[in-house]
Amino acid sequence: MPYEGEFAGYRPLQRIVETERVQGLLRKSRVFQSTTGSVVSPTPAPVPSHGLPSYVVAIDGSNAEVDVRNGYPGAKVGYCTVASVLLNLAEMTRLDEQRPVDPLQFRKTEEASTVDAALPGSNVVTRSHTSARDSFRESLYEILQDVIVDQEDGTRLLDTYEALLAHKPQGRQECPYAWESCIERVEIPAGVSSCTCPKKRPLYSTDALRIHENFHDTGTNGEAFGEVRQIWEHILLVHVLRLFEKKQLLGRMDRMAFVMDGPLAIFGDPAWLSAAISRELKRLNAVVRAATERDLVILGIEKTGTFVMHFDEIDKAEDGGTKFSPRTFMLPTDKYIKDRIIFSTSTKRYGMDTYFGRKVFYKTASGARIVADIPFLDDKQDTLDTDDPSLYGEFGSVCALLDTLASSRYPNSVSPLISAHAQAAIPLRLGTKVLQQLAKALMRQD
Repeated sequence: MPYEGEFAGYRPLQRIVETERVQGLLRKSRVFQSTTGSVVSPTPAPVPSHGLPSYVVAIDGSNAEVDVRNGYPGAKVGYCTVASVLLNLAEMTRLDEQRPVDPLQFRKTEEASTVDAALPGSNVVTRSHTSARDSFRESLYEILQDVIVDQEDGTRLLDTYEALLAHKPQGRQECPYAWESCIERVEIPAGVSSCTCPKKRPLYSTDALRIHENFHDTGTNGEAFGEVRQIWEHILLVHVLRLFEKKQLLGRMDRMAFVMDGPLAIFGDPAWLSAAISRELKRLNAVVRAATERDLVILGIEKTGTFVMHFDEIDKAEDGGTKFSPRTFMLPTDKYIKDRIIFSTSTKRYGMDTYFGRKVFYKTASGARIVADIPFLDDKQDTLDTDDPSLYGEFGSVCALLDTLASSRYPNSVSPLISAHAQAAIPLRLGTKVLQQLAKALMRQD
C-alpha cells in the first residue's frame, strides 16, 4: 500500500502492461471476430400514434459517506437523497415556440422535490444496539416508515415496499444476527417481528433486502449505501403509481411519462425486488391499458457502462462518419448481447434475475446517442428474443419523447435527469410537493 498522497508513476504501469504474464493472458483471451452477419443495421423509429405526454417525472438519487466525530476512530454516516422533478412538457413546448424564451417563465416549467435520510455507518451505534450493523438495519426500516410522499394521503413508502415484499418467493434466509453466532434460518414478514432464537431480537421487514450483509462495522460502506439509494429510487416509482391508483388517476397516465436514472434493474442482494416490481408494473399497466388503450411510458436512462460503450463503438463508420442516422434505433436481443456485449453461453436470459425491462439504442433527431431501458408491461413484452418494436405499444412515443428531452448541455443527455441530479446531488429544497402538484394538474380538465 502506498503512503497517503503517493501515486504510482507511468513507468511501473507501463511495465505491468508489457509484462509477459499480461501479454500471455491477452493471447489466451477471446477476441470478437467481425463477420458479415454481425453488421449492425439500425432501424428507422416508428411514427408515434399519439401526442407527447404533458408531464414528465424524473427520479434520480445520490449517496455519500462522511466522517463524523463521536469519540470512535473511523466513525462514518451515510447520506442518501432521492430527488423527483416534475417537468411541464406541454408548457415547455409552448414557450419554445415563442423564442427567445423568458428564463423566469422557463424555470417555472420545472418543480423539484427531494427526500433525504442519514444512516449509521461504521462505528456509529444508536440507541440500545450493540453494533453499527444493527443500528443501520433499524434506521433503514425507519426511513421507509417515515417517508410520506403525499401528506394528504398519508401512505408511507414502507407500505409500498411491503406490498412488493408480498411478491417475494417464500423462503428462509440467514438470520441478521448470524454475525453474533445465531444459527437460525428465518422468514422475514412485514413489520417488526422477532428472531426465533431464545434472545428474540427484532427483525425488520427491510432485512429481506439483505443489504446489511454488505455492511462493515469498520471501514467504508459505500456499497451498502448505494444499494439503499437504488431500492429507494425504484420503490418511489412504484409508490407514485400506486398513489395515482388510489386517487383514481391511472386513467390519465396517457398524459404522463416517468424517467429514471440508470437501468430498470435491481442489482445485488435486493435483486428479488426486480421481479416484484415487474409484477406490480404489469398489474398497474393493465388498469392503465383498460382505461386509455395505451401503456405506461417509463424510461431508464443509462449514462455510463458497457452498453453505452458498445453503442459508441458500433456507431462509428470506417469513413469517419456514423452508422446510426438520426431517429434510428436498435433493440439488442439476448443472442446479440451474449455474442457482442457481455459474452455468455448460458441458456438463462440476460438479466433474468435483475432487469424488469430491456435495452434500446436510440439516436435522437439531434444526434444524441441514448441507451434507454423500457419496461416489460405484460407477459408478451417480457422477452429478449425479438427486435420487433411493435410488441411495445408506446415505442414510437418513447422515441419522440427522447427527441424532445435530449439536451445539448452534456453529451447524450436528457434534460429532466440533469435537473433531478442537480437536486439530488445538492438538495436545495426539501419537501414532497411534486406529487400533490402533479395530481392537481392531472385532475384538471383539458
